[in-house]
Amino acid sequence: MPVWIVGVGMTAFGVRTQASVKDLTREAVTEALSDAGADIGAIEAAYFGNTCQDVLEGQVVVAGQMALRSMGFERIPMVNVENACATGATALHQAVMHVRAGAGDIVLAVGAEKLNIGDKQKSLGVFDGGVDVHDRKGVRAVLAELGGTAPDDAQPRSLFMDVYAALAQAHMDAFGTTKQQLALIAEKNHAHAVHNNLAHFRVPMSMEEILSARPVSGPLTVPMCAPLTDGAAAVVVCNAAGLRRLGARNPVRILATVLQTGTVRSLSAWDRSVSRLAALAAYEQAGVGPGDVSVAEVHDASAFGELLQTELLGFCEIGAGGKFAESGATRLGGRLPVNPSGGLESKGHPMGASGIAQIYELVHQLRGNCAARQVPGARIALAENGGGLYAGEEAVAAITILGA
Repeated sequence: MPVWIVGVGMTAFGVRTQASVKDLTREAVTEALSDAGADIGAIEAAYFGNTCQDVLEGQVVVAGQMALRSMGFERIPMVNVENACATGATALHQAVMHVRAGAGDIVLAVGAEKLNIGDKQKSLGVFDGGVDVHDRKGVRAVLAELGGTAPDDAQPRSLFMDVYAALAQAHMDAFGTTKQQLALIAEKNHAHAVHNNLAHFRVPMSMEEILSARPVSGPLTVPMCAPLTDGAAAVVVCNAAGLRRLGARNPVRILATVLQTGTVRSLSAWDRSVSRLAALAAYEQAGVGPGDVSVAEVHDASAFGELLQTELLGFCEIGAGGKFAESGATRLGGRLPVNPSGGLESKGHPMGASGIAQIYELVHQLRGNCAARQVPGARIALAENGGGLYAGEEAVAAITILGA
């Protein structure tokens, strides 16, 4: 059954000290409903994505009901979604499945996150739960096998920066990838974010500034890594009947939505990674290939994350991601702009919202209204969103392909 996106909304990302999860949700959902030409009563189900509110604020259960009922939503099924950094993409996936199943014509997916609560150590501690808490030795063994170092518990940083650093080191050892190539990716994303008035950071940085910035882990410096960000994003999806009811303006077709977990593999078998397998399934579902993609938003919680995903998504050969970035292909004006929003490194990474924020950017790209960061003639867009860690790769991978 064909499914369309008819409305998107997104808050400004950043340190939103005075805004609660409810406030952020209201802001994003109100914009998405307005964009869809819908009122609250048109929504027949809602999927609410949030990763950290239970730990950080004590809202252990029914976070979606608390946020959405306070807006006036009543009676409809509300489902709470948590899937690490892929939470937002998973909420969208579930909303699409709801529509495809014929259970509703018009469905809402929303992701919201409040990470800045005045206790940075507590916020960073959330990331420790993104791995198998019953197998800490296994996590350290994976880092060691990749060529990384064990996390330094005295350093206030996300465990996942140690993971990205270890993966980057393994890639450097295998393919000759350089720290300068990582810095070029970060430079590109900081430049893209200058034109995004919703981005957390909007100041350009040179490759030299990025290389000389404070180290985080391994080859990664602070500007190569996503910050702690607050924000929310929302999307309204519908079928043909919903399109007719809403008289929707500028709908965007969902060509594929794939959600997968990984397989047992060698850590050096990059071509069998969960993102690679999910992407292949998404291309088949959409009836397109990597060469058809006009613009992409990928999960660059670190600059190396973007480099690796450009390979796994088939935009270049495995091992060639650094050279692909050096060629200028992924910049605005290049052959395949990646993260024109600024990516997680610069736009920000409110975990539960990040996947839907990618969709927000791509919908506007396909509609042709991104002004200075517009990719000319964009027709096919791809979002890749991953979360958690299992056996040296993402515990979950989500790929969404959209068509103008």
